Amino acid sequence: MIVHPIPPVFDENARVLILGSFPSVKSREAGFFYGHPQNRFWKVTAAVFGEPIPQSIPEKRAFLLRNHIAVWDVIRSCEIMGSSDASIRDVTVNDLSVILDAAPVRQIFVNGKTAEKMYKRYTEPVLKRPCLCLPSTSPANAAWSAEKLAEAWRIVRTAAEEAVRQAT
Repeated sequence: MIVHPIPPVFDENARVLILGSFPSVKSREAGFFYGHPQNRFWKVTAAVFGEPIPQSIPEKRAFLLRNHIAVWDVIRSCEIMGSSDASIRDVTVNDLSVILDAAPVRQIFVNGKTAEKMYKRYTEPVLKRPCLCLPSTSPANAAWSAEKLAEAWRIVRTAAEEAVRQAT
């Protein structure tokens, strides 16, 4: 059983929540989300927000918070072979109230089909809040170019900006 080692990133200004499934081996080693050098999360979100790609963990954290984004994963612990989502079993989920009670999150996004499946199975019935599935930024999703991903992920910026506008 592997327990999720990375705390969520959020503050009281978060308007959107992006959930992955479970951190990859590389992310667990790096101690931060989307740590595999081939994962396109940082490249895609930087393109969406028109910013340089953050490199260090402090830069990544600042990027997320500046853009009103909270990030975590659906799964708190599981059995997993390497980084293979297909091998995930014996799932327990993260308690998203840690974020949702502290921040006025308007939209929950999931990064890929495994995160969507886990969210719909375990989390949505409890929270009664739907998620919107975005195409995975994983290198395993080779059918999607970074440009095509950025086009699909623009909805994150739209949702964050709209939520901030409505709050003022």
